Amino acid sequence: MDSLKLIWHRITHWEYWPFWLIYYPMFPVWLYYSIKARSFFFFNAANPGMKNGGMAMISKMDIYNMIPDRFIPKTLFIDKDESPQSALERVLEQGISFPFIAKPNIGMKAFGVEKIHNKDEFRDYVDWSPSHFLVQELIPYQKEVGIFYVRQPNEAHGKITGVVSKEFLSITGDGRHTMSQLIKKNPRSHLQLKVLEQKFGKRLQKVLEKGEQFILVPYGSHTRGAKFVDISHKINEGLVQTIDGICSQMKGFYYGRLDVLYHTFEELCQGKNFSIIEVNGAGGEATHIYDPKHSLFWAWREVARHWGMLCDISIANKKAGHTYLSFKDGRTMLRETGALQSQLKF
Repeated sequence: MDSLKLIWHRITHWEYWPFWLIYYPMFPVWLYYSIKARSFFFFNAANPGMKNGGMAMISKMDIYNMIPDRFIPKTLFIDKDESPQSALERVLEQGISFPFIAKPNIGMKAFGVEKIHNKDEFRDYVDWSPSHFLVQELIPYQKEVGIFYVRQPNEAHGKITGVVSKEFLSITGDGRHTMSQLIKKNPRSHLQLKVLEQKFGKRLQKVLEKGEQFILVPYGSHTRGAKFVDISHKINEGLVQTIDGICSQMKGFYYGRLDVLYHTFEELCQGKNFSIIEVNGAGGEATHIYDPKHSLFWAWREVARHWGMLCDISIANKKAGHTYLSFKDGRTMLRETGALQSQLKF
């Protein structure tokens, strides 16, 4: 696929548009809810148990500490100034073995998330990391969903407002073409080519056997090539009870998205064989909007619907004594978020 076709594909498929282009047209909607809540940064009150309501600049370790241990991977906090040898010794002492996952303690959009296979890769990650980071055991489940959860502060139980299935970026061999050639055949993977070349190097010249699948990016991140499929029609009572049972134990959490690795959807609905790998608060997107079948106008309506719930929850919590973020602190948060994104992209 030549560069012009790739550019045209990106232009005609809004899921690839930059974040600002998708959300800036919705500024009047946010302004409406800001007027209703009497604060531009009303989201701070949505999740009183999270810094900034979980919008941005929150420690992932703090969030994991909110979740009952049996629902999350074994996780270890690593100080950015700790030596690679000392950090690795602590990792292994905790029973976390290679391969494992390393991720920034304060991060976004899966930037800086890497699968670490050996001591050399871990040393490289420590040298690269601009901040504190986490090490997590590798969860064996191969399927991932994002589940959006909402609960009004005056209600005993919450609800699920959307579910997205995440298909990891992968290629399937045909016995003839190299991995690089296969990547270029699909716009979704071709758009990730530069990053993939940095990661795999000469390995991309390998020819995969016919039918052999190779996962290029083992993370359910849209910015890193995963395909998002809206499966909200699969919401059922069992799934709601499973997720509500967990979220109701998280003090000060009312609104956000849980990213979950699981074995089968049926077992997930039964509360079996799954692990929560991320919880996003007020800053969490209802990522089922990125299903290619959805139009941009449909996505805008869905975003507006969720912002309305975010506003109502924030107002209710404000009445209960929780605070909004000041305009000064809100602007500081936005500047810090921009600086962090620049640090983590590589």
